[in-house]
Amino acid sequence: MLFRAPSPSPSPTPDIFTTPDVSKVCNTDVVCSRIYEWTGNQWLANSSYVIIVKPLRIIGIILVAMLIRWLLHRAIDRLTTSTSRASMPALLKPLKERVAAEEGQFIPERRRQRAEAIGSVLRSFVSAVVFTMAALLVFGELGFNLGPLLASAGIVGVALGFGAQSLVKDLIAGLFMLLEDQYGVGDTVDVGEAVGVVETVGLRITTVRDARGVLWYIRNGEIVRVGNKSQGWAMVVIDIPIGFVNSEQAIAVLREAAEAVAAEPEHQTEFLEPPDVVGVEQLTVDGATIRTIAKTTADGQVIVQRELRRALTEALESSGLSERIAASRLLPRGAVPPAYLGNSGTDQPAGGAT
Repeated sequence: MLFRAPSPSPSPTPDIFTTPDVSKVCNTDVVCSRIYEWTGNQWLANSSYVIIVKPLRIIGIILVAMLIRWLLHRAIDRLTTSTSRASMPALLKPLKERVAAEEGQFIPERRRQRAEAIGSVLRSFVSAVVFTMAALLVFGELGFNLGPLLASAGIVGVALGFGAQSLVKDLIAGLFMLLEDQYGVGDTVDVGEAVGVVETVGLRITTVRDARGVLWYIRNGEIVRVGNKSQGWAMVVIDIPIGFVNSEQAIAVLREAAEAVAAEPEHQTEFLEPPDVVGVEQLTVDGATIRTIAKTTADGQVIVQRELRRALTEALESSGLSERIAASRLLPRGAVPPAYLGNSGTDQPAGGAT
């Protein structure tokens, strides 16, 4: 009798319609699990992080960066536009404020241009910083290794810095010039070869128009020193040669004429202090020189200087000193001026001459 071994039991046929375990498909990933529950697609669930989460995170980074940039730009615009009011922000105030602005007072062009230039620099800096940080975060989301990228960016930055040293120097000098209010539109400045009125002020270039009408374009990085003739107050200095006439008489005549100019209503606001005839400034072979000084406003310096010269010249002429000054210059060499001849005919000063 033959022994027949029992046949093995057939293995259960897999059911292709059976739903797999969600925990095995998504490995406890919340987003993957939710996508699988919604769609029932295992590939879409496994790829949800790459095709859904990463793009959404990148879009979120870009939107947040744009929002931060907009908020910072708005704050900068409010800061710069506030210069149209009397309450000027501390950032835009010059180091030495001349006169406090009054309510409703017209804001000069130089302040408006300073505000616009500083605002432009701040906006550009904010945009560069915000978008650079956003780009680094996006690259990180895309799986780039930021270490070599930052090293390469550093090398490129060093190369550009060496290649554009003059440009960087001009920009930094222009920025500090604006912050310190060294000069502005309408100021009369002396920057070396160019002396004139400032027409435009930029971060890289300053334009100055001289007395002959020539427009000079000056790089801010090349300006070593600046003489500003329009900030604060100014001093008018006038030297008048009087030859060998009586110095005390000439000083009295000149002082009276200078005080008369300061007393005129149209010039009272231009004098910060009464003018003064300080006396003999210099002695030469042609005689003495009398110096007259006056402390004025920066804007009124030229007007006061011309008016004083006119008044002093007319005072010398009306007093008869001009003729004596001219006569003393026509004396032959070795002759004694009449002012030095006393009653005894000796060479002694007769009227207190210097």
